[in-house]
Amino acid sequence: MSNPPPKPVRRSPLADRLFGWAALAAALLTLSLLIGILVSLVIGAWPAISKYGLGFLTSSVWDPVKNEYGGLVMIYGTLATSFIALLIAVPVSFGIALFLTELSPAWLKRPLGTAIELLAAVPSIVYGMWGLLVFGPLLATYVQQPLQNLFGGVPYLGALFSGPPVGIGILSAGIILAIMIIPFIASVMRDVFEVTPVLLKESAYGLGATTWEVVSKVVLPYTKAGVMGGIMLGLGRALGETMAVTFVIGNFNQLDSLSLFQAANSITSALANEFAEAADGLHQAALIYLGLVLFFITFVVLSLSKLLLAQLRKNEGAKT
Repeated sequence: MSNPPPKPVRRSPLADRLFGWAALAAALLTLSLLIGILVSLVIGAWPAISKYGLGFLTSSVWDPVKNEYGGLVMIYGTLATSFIALLIAVPVSFGIALFLTELSPAWLKRPLGTAIELLAAVPSIVYGMWGLLVFGPLLATYVQQPLQNLFGGVPYLGALFSGPPVGIGILSAGIILAIMIIPFIASVMRDVFEVTPVLLKESAYGLGATTWEVVSKVVLPYTKAGVMGGIMLGLGRALGETMAVTFVIGNFNQLDSLSLFQAANSITSALANEFAEAADGLHQAALIYLGLVLFFITFVVLSLSKLLLAQLRKNEGAKT
């Protein structure tokens, strides 16, 4: 006669409660740190907030000599470079992830994936030095000058490509940021593409679907949350990048035109360049105000991504 199976050992309810309290404490600690950062930024920026209010966001004057400050140039530089970076990095990352998961031969998949991930380990200051000394001159000679010759007399497009083709500016900073965030977005996309059940993809292939149809109608709908998370990860890196942007954006605190070749500034590069030398008072408060603005930009971007995902799920439910 066989022995009865051993009864499962029931753990103490106290251990469950302790674990729950520890998890709650970790969550509250994170929330407390976030609130603490926000409060400290508001306190530090209060002199600038009380003097300029929301007009700080629309003023392009940044003159420490006259003690007049406005954050429009830095805000524009941050948003423009991040938008350019996403415009380049998202399709390239999608192509990399698609190739590695669906098209790459087995012998190439691992070394190519490792090489792409190694790009994320390169320090940002190395990207900045490479962008200033190597990429900038190449961009000026082989991209900026031909674009000016091609669109010089075209309305609107001519203004977009006006300015001295010296290899530094908004376009250069955006391309460097794109190179920096491609490994992050591509790695996340590749991982979420591999999570898609093989049965779903093989069923689609068995029905005669092409690779693009499988990706667009099976893989992307199944992994849209992960794909959006990878894009937001890359955008967060682009918004917060400092040293690489400081090297190639030009650090110019005036906005003469909306040209992509225009030297400009970003919030992070302005903080890196000026905060150590800023005197106590309005100058330092204005820089902290810029940090507060960057905090809210990141918050708005994350909120919009959550709303977009919710809308996608709602539309998917309506179709079914």
